[in-house]
Amino acid sequence: MASTATPHVPEDHILGVYNRAPLAFERGEGARLYTAEGEAYLDCLAGIATTGLGHANPKLVAVLKAQAEKLWHVSNIFRIPGQEKLAAALCEATFADEVFFTNSGTEAIECALKMARRYHWANGEPDRIEVIGFDGAFHGRSYAAVFAAGNPSYVEGFGPPLPGFRTLPFGDHEALKAAIGPETAAVILEPVQGEGGARAFPEARLTELRKLCDEHGVLLIYDEIQCGLGRTGKLFAYEWASDAAPDIMCVAKALGDGFPVGACLATARAGSGMVVGTHGSTYGGNPLAMAVGLAAFEELTRPETVENVRRATGRFAQGLAGLKDRYPDVIEEIRGKGLLIGLKLVSNNRAFMAAARERRLLIAGGGDNCVRLLPSLLITEAEVQEAIEKLERTCEDIRASASS
Repeated sequence: MASTATPHVPEDHILGVYNRAPLAFERGEGARLYTAEGEAYLDCLAGIATTGLGHANPKLVAVLKAQAEKLWHVSNIFRIPGQEKLAAALCEATFADEVFFTNSGTEAIECALKMARRYHWANGEPDRIEVIGFDGAFHGRSYAAVFAAGNPSYVEGFGPPLPGFRTLPFGDHEALKAAIGPETAAVILEPVQGEGGARAFPEARLTELRKLCDEHGVLLIYDEIQCGLGRTGKLFAYEWASDAAPDIMCVAKALGDGFPVGACLATARAGSGMVVGTHGSTYGGNPLAMAVGLAAFEELTRPETVENVRRATGRFAQGLAGLKDRYPDVIEEIRGKGLLIGLKLVSNNRAFMAAARERRLLIAGGGDNCVRLLPSLLITEAEVQEAIEKLERTCEDIRASASS
């Protein structure tokens, strides 16, 4: 019988910015990915917290097919009813009054940064341009986003620092109080960092941060691109804290379950400076994206989805605590919130990821020598147990390699 494997095509013509794993997948179903040869992998990476409802979710597939046969794109010079429906759903579920739709999280961040500066300009304070962020942050790869995060490895070689951005130590409230001044426009942070090593901002600190921003007339921006939309066991991570709602919030990833959809949410006050002509997008919010986004949001906000996240979180917490006790020479610390789980390792995190792939388990890397588990929010009890078992075998492999 002739082979049905997809022929390998060299990546000679692809810009060399990715350190790819030596794997390619042909299809996915739920929490599984399959190679062309039929090898199944348990996916606890989910496209980096993106396929929150699993691969090829039947409800989303049906919606995508139906919309694809009607209308893909028209341009934002016309009304797009799908935008109106999804914006209303997002605002009803959050602090927000209005929404701008994008194709990605990075674009949502760009909108948020422009909105914050424009707000102060429109209110007679054009010198308020500084945006304060925290080390370990990741806000995307665009020019402003990398400087808002301030990660040295992401800004090196791209010219002089973009003015108006300042990075402080993660969670240092005293440093933040000292840094806020008459030129501060906004504070931006991820309530739970992803790339930075699955570090959760203490809930009490979020409440204090909201109060501090109010005292100084500073806008508060949350980046919930990775930690939002149910991943922590609430619809958004900021909801775990009391009186900590932002002025602006960026979401993406799970909003399209892999289809490119992002959004910048804002209060009417924060968005008041953004008038006709100040911002726009060719593809953002087109009918195809809105159909998928609305269907995904409906599924993400179902009580059953959030309840499953909480159950799976408890099972992971119990299993991982046991692994940490049995393998203290491999796992140093368990971090994160909900199903944004970080394992800070004693061993090299890249070696751990490769060893997990050999056990047919896919996990993500992270800063501070962490690996991340970011599974589908619909992951089953049996799949959680399977993930724990595969992680245990990975720990055994790492221990054996260290002693050999």
